[in-house]
Amino acid sequence: MYVRDAKNREEVWLLDHIEAMGLDDTAFRSRDYVVAIDEEAGAKAGFGRIRVHIAGDGERTKSGRRDPDEDDICELTSIGVLEGWRDQGVGAHIIERLVEYAGDAGFETVYALTDAGGYLAQFGFEAMEVDDLPPVLQERLSEKRESTTPDARPMRLRVTDFSMPGRFRERFKEAGEEESPEPEETPEDFGIDPEKATYKYDTGR
Repeated sequence: MYVRDAKNREEVWLLDHIEAMGLDDTAFRSRDYVVAIDEEAGAKAGFGRIRVHIAGDGERTKSGRRDPDEDDICELTSIGVLEGWRDQGVGAHIIERLVEYAGDAGFETVYALTDAGGYLAQFGFEAMEVDDLPPVLQERLSEKRESTTPDARPMRLRVTDFSMPGRFRERFKEAGEEESPEPEETPEDFGIDPEKATYKYDTGR
């Protein structure tokens, strides 16, 4: 199992699962996402997004890339794990990769607007007051509460304070898709009323 950048051809897959999970797809760009992959089966297990809210123009390098402005804001959002892959450390490693990317891009702090505060707290995220959010995220929070996440609360993490609990690493090493058990067939599945039916060896006595 590993986490990599999303590919352009995975745009439809991402949008389908974002919609199915009721996640936020505002200003969707597939290149903002990472995807967790089971290397043995090649199956996708989950995804997450790092969204940069641009405050200024910034300076561009010779390659045309834009250096982060000191007032840019980095948000972690739209993190989802597919059914069958949950409780195996997949989400934790998606978050870890997103935080690494934020640090590599020069961000000291990442924010999350979420109703899963207890989960994020395990990695060092701390709850914060709405009034302490950057204005762009105050607006985002209002939008999320009105649309996808009514109970969203703001959290933040200093990138250098990120910590991965050991249990998530152990689960991730052994991660595999769990198949839903096949439901047991009953007489009703075949249109048989078990209270009135007679069977092969029923003598009628």
